Amino acid sequence: MQIANDKVVMIHYTLTNEEGDLLDSSKDQDPLAYLHGFGNIIPGLEKALTGRSIGDTFKIEIAPEDGYGVRDNEMVQSVPRSAFEGVDDIEPGMQFQAQSPDGIQLVTVIDIDGDEVILDGNHPMAGITLHFDVEVTDIREATHEELEHGHVHGAGGHHH
Repeated sequence: MQIANDKVVMIHYTLTNEEGDLLDSSKDQDPLAYLHGFGNIIPGLEKALTGRSIGDTFKIEIAPEDGYGVRDNEMVQSVPRSAFEGVDDIEPGMQFQAQSPDGIQLVTVIDIDGDEVILDGNHPMAGITLHFDVEVTDIREATHEELEHGHVHGAGGHHH
């Protein structure tokens, strides 16, 4: 069976940056399970997996445009500390959910300047060229419920 839309795919992967620093890996864990063609993983990796089979291994470099996007400096904003009602200690690296015109967005505190908190709405891996080392471990037909929900259920996937 080959990877195509509406298939559940399981992969092991190691993700590094340009310098070879480890960013993420599924090693020593269950494989990542995703529903192909539903945007559950970054576009560049999904495209590279199309047509592959169980047992295939490959390395791929993915540009920011096909990964987590290019950095957008307009997504860095200063917000008054008073906007963090009920949060006593705010430190760089903390993440919060914020309401945006597009819905809920994850923001990261990058600095604190007096009574102002500097937030970055870019994905933490935006602007980074990604290097994946991938092994396809399984492919199966998606269930009707998985197709309806748009994600994998069970091991390596979503649990309701």
